[in-house]
Amino acid sequence: MHSTENHNPKSKPIMVLGTSSGAGKSLTVTAICRLLKNLGEKPIPFKGQNMSNNAWVDWNGGEMAYSQALQAFACGIVPSSEMNPILLKPQGDSTCEVIHLGKSMGITTAKDYYKDWFNPGWEVIKNSINIIYKSNKNCRLIIEGAGSPVEMNLIHRDLTNLRVAKYLEANCILVTDIERGGVFAQIIGTLELMKPDERKLIKGILINRFRGDLSLFEEGKKWIENKTQIPVLGIIPWLDDKFPPEDSLDLLEKKRYFTNPEIKVGIIKLPSISNFSDFDPLENEDSILIEWVMESQNLNQFDFIILPGSKQTIKDQLFLNESGLSKDIKDYSNNNGNIFGICGGLQMLGTILEDPFCKEGSRLTSEQSIKGIGLLPLKTIFLKNKITRQINSESIWPKLTKINGFEIHNGTTELDMNSKGNLKIKHIFKDSDLGWYKENCKGGSIAGTYIHGIFENDDWRDNYINLIRKTKNLPISAKKSRSYKIKRESIINNLANEFNKHFNISLLLN
Repeated sequence: MHSTENHNPKSKPIMVLGTSSGAGKSLTVTAICRLLKNLGEKPIPFKGQNMSNNAWVDWNGGEMAYSQALQAFACGIVPSSEMNPILLKPQGDSTCEVIHLGKSMGITTAKDYYKDWFNPGWEVIKNSINIIYKSNKNCRLIIEGAGSPVEMNLIHRDLTNLRVAKYLEANCILVTDIERGGVFAQIIGTLELMKPDERKLIKGILINRFRGDLSLFEEGKKWIENKTQIPVLGIIPWLDDKFPPEDSLDLLEKKRYFTNPEIKVGIIKLPSISNFSDFDPLENEDSILIEWVMESQNLNQFDFIILPGSKQTIKDQLFLNESGLSKDIKDYSNNNGNIFGICGGLQMLGTILEDPFCKEGSRLTSEQSIKGIGLLPLKTIFLKNKITRQINSESIWPKLTKINGFEIHNGTTELDMNSKGNLKIKHIFKDSDLGWYKENCKGGSIAGTYIHGIFENDDWRDNYINLIRKTKNLPISAKKSRSYKIKRESIINNLANEFNKHFNISLLLN
């Protein structure tokens, strides 16, 4: 299945396939993107289909996976939904929302997906590749596969691995994770299950997450090369990477980086959590320790609590009620607590959630109107269409400063006129529908915003954290924390430098 389109890019695409999910494809693509940018090339990331609730919104209001946005930053370019033309957002009960070229197309079950969406999906992937090549002369696509390319029960309907590799005649590398064990079987088994025309696209093998002395694997490397007749392009040592996890289950495995935390944050681990990259800037603060809260407990050990975004707000509100966490959060607010909600978290802090079109989980629960936690006098009604857009605004609280980020949500939120707390609530931003706050009765604050990426705004984040420090009687921090975006750049550079030391990329570029 060779490309019938007139692509003929000057620079052959590079594709990163993995022997399994979690083999390190995403980080490998990120590293290659930065290495090629440093070599003066024009790399552009691409992943035909991604399944994730960790999303980004481009400047046209199109949704895409955050991992491809991060890879675009590594290329030094603006993320765009063509880089991830199909995004599947799981919402439980074997269903997911289908997003094509940034726009929501509807809901499907896993069973119906390949019947109804395979052909339109392949068309949207080809269309996106054409759009990228038309508007970016002399670029080189750096493509990420998904899972394993040889799931034999799915291979006939796999949109995003070998089908894309053959369509673009890409130079492919096979990445495997030695930390999992069985690395020889993973490599040989994956290659053995490929057809000859697929196998010939594999130009190199990359071994990821090696612990200890690399020279100890020299015999293993020779054995792999003799057996496969494919060069091992590199053995990447174990890296203490601080990259956003692709899947919310990985949150529990994230290492905690801190020396002497002064502030402890509890983030409620909702079953349908979304956009957990919102918290990466807090992970990078030396003085802050993050813990995930999954069950009812006394929350007073935390200096502030965050309610994150949710793909199924009503379903997650019912989880909070049933688990006892709603009561814990109320008790915490009565005890001078600082609470911050983002997107679905903001909605849950309000008094009423109405879901007339069954968009936010009421389809699974038969409750189309339920009470929120009730700490902010706000009412949310979920509408048919989603709001997705980039935001440039100014904050009023905790300081007057410029803000950017993005919105992804169903529903509109307004003051609940039947609630007693109306007079005490104030706007966080000059755009009045982006966020609200009120002072807690004995100190502390309860606040919420629709803006994802709010903590990436360094000046705003510093001032919010200083509010928390004040409630703890800690000295106000006068020094500016290091810019998160600059820190993200240095993390990407460090990743690329490690790959540069251990990975022979030149074999892929010819």
